[in-house]
Amino acid sequence: MSDHTLEDQLLHHEQVNISSDLPFRKWLYSWLLDPHIEGNYQKSIDKWIVILIVGNLFALVFEQIPAIFNAYEKWFHFFEIFSVVVFTIEYLLRFYLAPDDEEFKKRKYARGSYVVSPFALIDLIAILPFFLQAFISVDLRYLRSLRLLRILKLFRILIPAYKEFVVANQGRTFRQKVHAVMFPSAYGGSLHTIFDTFIVIWVVVSVLAVILESVHGIEYLLNLEFIILDAIAVSIFTLEYCLRMYCCVEEPGYQRAVSGRLKMAKSTSSIIDLLAIAPFFLEVFLHHLVDLRFMRVFRLLRLLKLSRYTGATQSLSKVIAREWPVMAASTFIMLLLVVMTASLGFLFEHEAQPDKFENIPQAIYWAVITLASVGYGDISPITPAGRAMTIVLSLIGIGIFAIPAAILSSAFTDQLKRDREALVNTIYEMLADGHLDEKEIEYIRTESKRLHLSDVEIRLLIDKANRERDLMEDVSVLPLHKIAANTDHTIEHFKYLLGQVRQLSLLTDQQKFQAAIDNSERLTETDKKLWALIGLQQSSSK
Repeated sequence: MSDHTLEDQLLHHEQVNISSDLPFRKWLYSWLLDPHIEGNYQKSIDKWIVILIVGNLFALVFEQIPAIFNAYEKWFHFFEIFSVVVFTIEYLLRFYLAPDDEEFKKRKYARGSYVVSPFALIDLIAILPFFLQAFISVDLRYLRSLRLLRILKLFRILIPAYKEFVVANQGRTFRQKVHAVMFPSAYGGSLHTIFDTFIVIWVVVSVLAVILESVHGIEYLLNLEFIILDAIAVSIFTLEYCLRMYCCVEEPGYQRAVSGRLKMAKSTSSIIDLLAIAPFFLEVFLHHLVDLRFMRVFRLLRLLKLSRYTGATQSLSKVIAREWPVMAASTFIMLLLVVMTASLGFLFEHEAQPDKFENIPQAIYWAVITLASVGYGDISPITPAGRAMTIVLSLIGIGIFAIPAAILSSAFTDQLKRDREALVNTIYEMLADGHLDEKEIEYIRTESKRLHLSDVEIRLLIDKANRERDLMEDVSVLPLHKIAANTDHTIEHFKYLLGQVRQLSLLTDQQKFQAAIDNSERLTETDKKLWALIGLQQSSSK
C-alpha cells in the first residue's frame, strides 16, 4: 500500500474520490447526500440541520412566553424565515436528486416516490405552515403548532444510526448493547455519538437555566418552566448514571459485579455525574427538615460533565496526577507564606487599624490579596513597617504564587508532547504491515482530534512513520557490521530493538518473568537492571 493511499484513509475529506466527469446531478448527489462516500458533506449537512431543528424547538417554546416574544418578535421572525429557507432548499435539493438516491432510483417515478415518502412528508410539513400564512389571507396561526413536527426530521439521522447499531451488535447481550451506547467502543457507531451529543445539549441547557434563574425578572416569568426543565434534566442525568453503573462491568478494569461497580462509582466522572443530580433529590426529600434551596447553585456542577467529552480535561487530569507532589509542596509553601504574612500584618497594623486587622484570620484575606498581586485597596497598611513588609512580600508573592501556574503550564505542554510522541509510535507500529484497518484509522482520528492535530500535522506524522518504516525495511536486510558502519542505521536499529523490548515488557506477566529470572542464571545483573528500568519507564509513561 502506498503512502498516498494511507493518507487517503485518514485524510478522506481532503482526498474524496469523486470524479468530475460524472453527470452534474450524480456528482452533486455524491458530494451532498450520498451516505456511502466518506469525506463528502453529507454528515456536515445532517449535523447543521440537527442544530437548526433544536434551535427551532427552543424558539417555539420561548414564543409561548409573551414577555420574551413581544420583546424579540423581530428576531423570532428572522430566525423563522432563515429556518424555512434552509429547510426549503433541503427539500427541493432532495426532490431534485431523488433519481440518484438508492431508495428511489429503481422506481419508475423516483421523484413522485420521494414526495409521498414519510421523510419527505415530514420535510413538507416542516415548511408548509410558513407558506400558508404567507400566501393565504386567513388567520392560520393555529398551524404554527405544526412546526413542532420538525423534530421528526431528526429521524432521518436516528433511523440509519439505529440500523447500523443493530447490525454491529447482532448476537450481543442487552447489557453489552447498553455499554456500546454509553461508553466508547467499536460497537457504538453513530448512535453513541448521538447519545453523547444529546447529553451535552442537556448539560448546556440545564446550566443556562440555572444562570437565568438568578435574574429575578426572568425567574418570575419562567418559574414553572424552569422547574419542569430541571425535572426533565435530572431524569435524563439519573437514567444516564444508572445505565452507566449497570453496564460498567463490560469496561476493562470494572468487570466484577460488585467491586467493579463500586470502583466505577468512586471514579471522578461518576462522582461528577452524582453531584449533577444530588442537589435535586436532597431538596425534594429533605426540604421539610432543612432549607436546602441554597444547593440549587450546585447544579452548575453539571458543567463538569462536559469533561468526559473533551480530551483536554483528560490530559489535564493526567498532569495534575503526575505533578501532584510538586503541586502539594508549592501549595504548602503558599499557605505558609500566607499565614506568616497575615501574622506580620496583624503585628504591625493591629494597633493602628484595629477594625481592619482585628485578628489574624481577618488579616488572612489581606495577605492573600496582597501576595496574589490583586490589591483591591479595601484593606491596606498605614504604618511604615507594615508598608515596607508589604513591598517585600508582594515581590515574593509574584514568584511564589506563579509557581503552580508555571508547573501546570509546563507539565501540560510536556503531556501533550508525550501523547503526540505516543501517537507517532502507535502509527509506526500500525504501519509495520503497510496497512491500516478501520479500527486503526478510527483510533488515529480520535487521538488526532483529542490532541488538536491538524490535517497537515497528521500527514507529517504519517510521512515520518513511513520514512522510519522504509528505513527499517532497508536496515533489516543488512548484517550487523553494515548497520554499525552507518550512524543513522544504528540509531534506527537500536530504536527498533528497544521498541521490541518495550513491547515485551508490556505483554509479559511481570511476576512470572521475575520469578523465572530469579531462579535462573540466563540473565546477568546488568540485563535484569535494564529490564527493570524499561518496565519502570513504561509504568511512568501510562
